[in-house]
Amino acid sequence: MWRPTAYGPEDFEAFREAMDSSSLEAVVIHAVYLINCASKEREVRRKSLISLKHALRIGDAIGAGGVVLHAGARKGEPHGPSVKRAGKAIREALDGSERCPLLLENTAGTQGPLGRNVDELAELIDAAGAGKRLGACLDCCHLLASGFEIRSPESLAGVVDEVDAKVGLARLRCLHVNDSKVPLGSNRDHHANLGDGELGRKGLRAFLSEPRFEELPALIETPGPDGHGPDRKEVRTAKRLRKEGLARRG
Repeated sequence: MWRPTAYGPEDFEAFREAMDSSSLEAVVIHAVYLINCASKEREVRRKSLISLKHALRIGDAIGAGGVVLHAGARKGEPHGPSVKRAGKAIREALDGSERCPLLLENTAGTQGPLGRNVDELAELIDAAGAGKRLGACLDCCHLLASGFEIRSPESLAGVVDEVDAKVGLARLRCLHVNDSKVPLGSNRDHHANLGDGELGRKGLRAFLSEPRFEELPALIETPGPDGHGPDRKEVRTAKRLRKEGLARRG
């Protein structure tokens, strides 16, 4: 929904206290999926900007590690002007907040959504002003679906090299850890539970043990056993696969 949350100072203080006393090391907000900063429709862009500013201000208040954003979709419009519109909206949203980073997420390669490859992520960051608060979030399911072979340490290393060259690893602030229901290059966004999809345990071991991802927050967005999201078992699976991947790397 477009309707914003109504948290206040007491909520923010309670959240920060809970974080400080927990074992969690980072929290990351995902912006509302309705947001389309690239839309040609002014009303959609207006609502998108309001929602994105709100998310960034919440991030400021709770000390979030970032707000993850799907930059937008062209909806049949030309690529260049769509990127320009998205960049302008993102710049304005950042100007309306103080500290929280904005992290552009790679998409699954479907026609229309921006950010389907590393070049597009770099293009969006440049269009948004390339400031220090602009970063990226990599989703391993989306990488595979958009045609990036990442299921071995060697192939993944090549993709990370490309991210480093075109975006910069300093901008990589967050990972989304999901298996994929669709094979390499299918250009569809369908998450599977860890180890049950096309990435499989081998691919997830490689992704979770990539040395240059060390210290990054990793968030799971899988369907879970009952379709209502990941559970403790999924978290344990991710930790086990990471441990196995590190052992195999020696």
